[in-house]
Amino acid sequence: MLKNLGKADRIIRVILACILIFAGLSSKGLGFVFAFSLIGAAILIITALFSMCPIYRLVGLKTCQDCSQ
Repeated sequence: MLKNLGKADRIIRVILACILIFAGLSSKGLGFVFAFSLIGAAILIITALFSMCPIYRLVGLKTCQDCSQ
């Protein structure tokens, strides 16, 4: 798997995931908001952990300085 996320991009994804988790847990029983928030947070955390975003790969974006070609 080729890496295509830089450090700043990964940090932003983790921060956004924390915000989504908080929003989902404070949704007070709204099933759709809860599910959407937690699924979105999981996707952001997984892509940050692996430093690879499939959408970036499809578009050809790379936000890391030392990514292999």
